[in-house]
Amino acid sequence: MAVDSSISSSLGPPANEKDAKALQFIEEMTKNCDQVQENVLCEILTQNGETEYVQKYNLGGATDRKTFKSKVPVVSYEDLQPYIQRIANGDRSRILSSHPISEFLTSSGTSAGERKLMPTIAAEMDRRQKLYSLLMPVMNLYVPGLDKGKGLYFLFIKAETKTPSGLVARPVLTSYYKSQQFKTRPYDPYNVYTSPNETILCVDSFQSMYSQMLCGLIYRQEVLRCGAVFASGLVRAIKFLTLHWKQLAHDIETGTLNPKITDPNIRACMSKILKPDPELAQFVTGQCFEGNWEGIITRVWPNTKYLDVIVTGAMAQYIPILDFYSGNLPQTCTMYASSECYFGLNLTPMVPLGPVSCLRLQGSDVKLQKLVEED
Repeated sequence: MAVDSSISSSLGPPANEKDAKALQFIEEMTKNCDQVQENVLCEILTQNGETEYVQKYNLGGATDRKTFKSKVPVVSYEDLQPYIQRIANGDRSRILSSHPISEFLTSSGTSAGERKLMPTIAAEMDRRQKLYSLLMPVMNLYVPGLDKGKGLYFLFIKAETKTPSGLVARPVLTSYYKSQQFKTRPYDPYNVYTSPNETILCVDSFQSMYSQMLCGLIYRQEVLRCGAVFASGLVRAIKFLTLHWKQLAHDIETGTLNPKITDPNIRACMSKILKPDPELAQFVTGQCFEGNWEGIITRVWPNTKYLDVIVTGAMAQYIPILDFYSGNLPQTCTMYASSECYFGLNLTPMVPLGPVSCLRLQGSDVKLQKLVEED
């Protein structure tokens, strides 16, 4: 697609007009970061000035940075926990936010080792979706042709619970994958998954992994990138292949789905995808039966250009095994995020691990600020 030169980006040549607009958005949001921070703080305090938490600090309607920093202390989760517990128990008054709390997000525990309960509002989903929409425009600057194939991503949901308030509590990714923003996302040739939604939205981890791996094998020649949220997830997927390749090959050869897959939605969608393919089954068997797993990713998915996984922090321990499985494919970290907040965007995703230049999201309008993370 020809790109209108009037919206081309200084970040690099955009792949298409949609990417050009996304890159232009990034540039516009980073032109005056200090003023953006001031505006976002003002907006937050204006919207939430009547909440119990803000009223506690007697700001007197002030929304400037100096007053805020002098009166509102830096706090930990433990300081906020009593307020959060009241919300979880059913208190619907304006405690922390002027907006209604829509659900609770539970942290993954990968950083502190324990899960936390975090209230969120409906508008937060749109902000997270905005960050997701910026990932591929940046990646397309470094890896051309990603619209010519699919991404093999192992994505999962987890069980959710209800708090006494009736509000659901679930991991942030479960919330996102079950949202309408994800389930009814418009078709984008640069962001097509091998896994149908039905396979991702099955809470049974075995059935979900099995069907996603099966789809990945069926579409193996179309796969241009492999990934999971965390590096550990991709390692787990490859280990799953080492354990279940015989049954997977059988399903491919016969065109029949493993009877252990009982989820009706998965069986319905797989009936449209799975057809007898003895040649592919023989290939899978040939790659797996000797138990040589070195370079298995590039042998089974030969067109893979990079791995898309989080390999920072606690996930760094999985870098060597992913190098082994992939034949040293580039490992990219496209975003800077946590359960508490989606912080930013990696502008140089193909740069080897080390100091990472990111853009940090700010506030309700997805403002961005440059930052450097050293670890």
